[in-house]
Amino acid sequence: MRELEVLQAGLGGFGSLLELTPLTEVTGVYALFLGLIALQWLVRVGREARLGYLPRVAWWAVPGLALLLLTPTLDVPALFGLGAAALLLAEFWPLPYRRVSRRPSPAWPLVSVLVGAVLALSVLQGEHSEPLAFVAAMCALLAGLAGLLGTALYPAGGVPARAPQPPLNFQTRWHPTVTPEWPDLSVTLSEQGAHLKNISPRPLRLAGWSPAGINAWYRVRGPDGQVLSELRAGQEALLPVGERDSGVRVWYGPDKSPDAHLFRADWTPLGRADGRVLN
Repeated sequence: MRELEVLQAGLGGFGSLLELTPLTEVTGVYALFLGLIALQWLVRVGREARLGYLPRVAWWAVPGLALLLLTPTLDVPALFGLGAAALLLAEFWPLPYRRVSRRPSPAWPLVSVLVGAVLALSVLQGEHSEPLAFVAAMCALLAGLAGLLGTALYPAGGVPARAPQPPLNFQTRWHPTVTPEWPDLSVTLSEQGAHLKNISPRPLRLAGWSPAGINAWYRVRGPDGQVLSELRAGQEALLPVGERDSGVRVWYGPDKSPDAHLFRADWTPLGRADGRVLN
């Protein structure tokens, strides 16, 4: 009970500090919750910076926290859902951090921190309540701190050059492969054949393909007949399957993965549709 009383007293004092800001509708518990999220994000930014990575999609955490902070102030519940979605996007989007080859400049983070501090002081000293301006100042401070962390924690000697990707060729077929939990490719059948589409957000290196159940090996080609060594996000290739083919096997590798992947797709061939027996 003693610890609970101390915690309540601490939150009460924290809430009294919030009364000095334009965000009077924000409770101490809610502000502490958002502060812990911001701290966790800054720790993640610092950890990635040590490995030579800087935020890319992860920057969505800044407007996400801003929307969560504005939800009780503006009394718009929909902002909470948008803010939570932005935070999830920043955390779980594939490759939310980008690899950089040299230490970033501290110029813009310093400017962001300076602008945020000046704006926050002007809002706190002003006569009128300006919650939007105060939240904008907090966003500038958070983004600037993240930028400074990226600059300060970036490896002093730079990051080592990325090892060259192993070539994908006929030998890939006989090597161990990985089948991803979520597919990177999709297949759509038409009169021309099987249309292979890259549905992932990244380019895929192509090795070759084979009809299911056949010991064959073909290079992947585009609709114009040109051999494709890479399939960009959203790009399609054409696999010339026949009426009696029941599926395809495609060997490929994601752009930043050293492992070969295998895509499997099976269907009931049109040439055998009349011979099916329904139980």
